[in-house]
Amino acid sequence: MSFPADRPRRLRRTSALRGLVAETRLHPADLVQPLFVREGLDEPRDIPSMPGQVQHTRDSLRKAASAAATAGVGGLLIFGIPAEKDPEGYGAWDPCGIAQLAIADVAKEVGDATVVISDINLDEYTEHGQVGVLDATGDVDNDATLRAYAEVAIAQANAGAHVVAPSGMMDGQVAAVRQALDRAGHHRVAILAYAAKYDSAFYGPFRDAVESRLTGTRSTAQQDPANSREALREVLLDIEEGADMVMVKPAGLYLDVVRMVADAVHVPVSAYQTSGEYAAIEAAAAQGWLNRDRAIRESLTAIRRAGAGSVITYWATEIAEQLPG
Repeated sequence: MSFPADRPRRLRRTSALRGLVAETRLHPADLVQPLFVREGLDEPRDIPSMPGQVQHTRDSLRKAASAAATAGVGGLLIFGIPAEKDPEGYGAWDPCGIAQLAIADVAKEVGDATVVISDINLDEYTEHGQVGVLDATGDVDNDATLRAYAEVAIAQANAGAHVVAPSGMMDGQVAAVRQALDRAGHHRVAILAYAAKYDSAFYGPFRDAVESRLTGTRSTAQQDPANSREALREVLLDIEEGADMVMVKPAGLYLDVVRMVADAVHVPVSAYQTSGEYAAIEAAAAQGWLNRDRAIRESLTAIRRAGAGSVITYWATEIAEQLPG
């Protein structure tokens, strides 16, 4: 009887062998924890569509940030939820707005032990739930929105953000934010651009978490799920405008895009495992339809294997506490 000379199963025989030859590894520093903080809460409030996640108070946010930093999590992505919304989204850049207060709290709590990242968008702050300022016809006014984003970026940098992340997919948003930061003396604040953000069905739980009042769609701002080359065009434009890092969102259903972007650029690439991806695994696990821990690890490993240098995931702290530092 003849045997093949190459026997890959030899290297899968034990856990130690598999670990020795693993091509992709998870490390706490590769993970970013999104955190929600809501104005006016006396205690954390559960998010029903995202089991295990909460809207934090300022105090509980500080504790969550400290726990993440202690676990070695690479970054924290802060989302503020105001008690009151208005047509213009003023709370997004109000120096006393919930996001700015929370950023300052977290920056003081963690120092340089982890990276404090702030999201630039108006959807959490506006009555209509769209990503920017509306014109007389009800459409998002691109240029007026850029002016608002510039104000948000300055307010967040003043509060202590290490990185700002414009997420509204407005044309020219990175350039507007970079110019505003530089004019305000925040040359050291980096930009993580939501460069390839798709018009996905997997954002639903997030919109619950931030109490979004969106009634329409964002199809004219976010990318068509049918397209991949368009993503690379958006990414390259953002880098040209001054992005220090770029992001693909969602992550798990767009691994081809993650790989394409990672192969094409020379800046760090992040991928956002969305609220819907999180909720789908949690719901299936709750029914006993899959092994929760294995599914989480597999999903994160796949995103890293596709080329993402970092993964924004709601499991960041939990998984980081299980990983070797």
